[in-house]
Amino acid sequence: MSRQPRIGLLGIMQELYDDMIPGITERQGEYAKAVAQKLAPVADVQFTRPARNREDVDQITRELLDAGVDGIAIVMLTYGPAMRTVRALMQTPVPLLLANIQPERSITPKWDMSDLTYNQGIHGAQDQANALVRAGLPFSVITGDWRSPEFERAFEDWARAAQTVTELRRTRIGLLGYPMNGMGDIRYDPPSLLRRIGPTIVSEDLGALIKRMDAVSDADIDSVLARHADVFEVASDLPRERHAYAARFEVAIRGMLEDNGYAGFSFHFDSIGGDGRFKQLPLLAASDLMADGYGFAAEGDTNTTTLMCAAQTMIGDAHFSEMYAMDWDLDSVLISHMGEGNWKIARGDRPVKLIDRELGIGRLDNPPTPVFSAQPGAATTAALVPIEGDYYRLVVGLGQVLDTPELPNVEMHYFHFRPDAGMEEFMNRWLSLAGPHHFVTNLGEHRGRWRRLAELLEIEYAEI
Repeated sequence: MSRQPRIGLLGIMQELYDDMIPGITERQGEYAKAVAQKLAPVADVQFTRPARNREDVDQITRELLDAGVDGIAIVMLTYGPAMRTVRALMQTPVPLLLANIQPERSITPKWDMSDLTYNQGIHGAQDQANALVRAGLPFSVITGDWRSPEFERAFEDWARAAQTVTELRRTRIGLLGYPMNGMGDIRYDPPSLLRRIGPTIVSEDLGALIKRMDAVSDADIDSVLARHADVFEVASDLPRERHAYAARFEVAIRGMLEDNGYAGFSFHFDSIGGDGRFKQLPLLAASDLMADGYGFAAEGDTNTTTLMCAAQTMIGDAHFSEMYAMDWDLDSVLISHMGEGNWKIARGDRPVKLIDRELGIGRLDNPPTPVFSAQPGAATTAALVPIEGDYYRLVVGLGQVLDTPELPNVEMHYFHFRPDAGMEEFMNRWLSLAGPHHFVTNLGEHRGRWRRLAELLEIEYAEI
């Protein structure tokens, strides 16, 4: 996972209360600082001072944006007239959250009129929400006790989603060659993807990649081989020259990603195989680069590459996935692909094997391939579905990675995913929702973050 999200806290009150309760601005400012400090484990929350009038709101909002925040959380420190905030927020390019909180958890007989004023943010939140809706500004809402773990988790989900939206808007994805011909569920509309989701897709010349490969040094190759010896159980029959070629390919792709500022990439095996200048498919490179936090999807699927980039930012250790077969006895779906997989999700009690693998796809030499199964436990799947124009759907599935024996004749990564809804119902709904055959898997339960991301991108969210 990437850096902590940076979130600005815009604390709203008004000057009226300074005459009524001397020192209220300072008191509520300390409350806002306490909220920021409480949330420090999950986000870098930046608060400077309360905003008591429109000029304050305008200036503080500009300061937060200049500081590079990923989103702005509005907190009503007291009631404050909402129309003072609307103009500044209309010009804010980052996601907005209305955090409906107050200093105290409970109303007690000791409360007086001052305590009511300190804790009256709820009707300011209502005014604020009404103004945002009527101004056509999208925003999220979290109501909760700011000291509770539930509020912290909800805030973290929103902050990670806000960070992901901000990152997607500056994401560049390299497409090596062309998408797979005839594969319908990977098709995309570049202007629509840019408008609604954020990334720019850049087609890369394979000739430039060949030049990069020719420039890779023996020392760079030896460094990659040494790293592989540390993380993989390298098969004794894997010829060094094949392994070295895979390492050369990896160094070249990594350099292309770094030099061009790409957060992810995709290639179609026929683009690589049909070019005539490559000896093998870069399955190992794709696996290592996913493990290092890059987004990847096969067959030129830039929709799933986009979602992989989002998952790497929002959750971390994202795994490119495909459904291969159904198992009625285990009530599961076998998840695999032809060799590109994030070995960071591998179960800890078995080695990640690196094998010399015969592969007819691409009509090239054997590509060294990582073989592993995922760590058993909860898992979350997610798929991006372009429906039409700017209408996108995010399909999210929940379930468990099963603890199953090895499949000794399967020469690629694999694991059984048992959907919480049951395999048949899961597949019925996945297909009815136009779920594609490529998707993202993350270990753990992450529906909250995916739901918030869909909300912030203003796309449909469907959960199975």
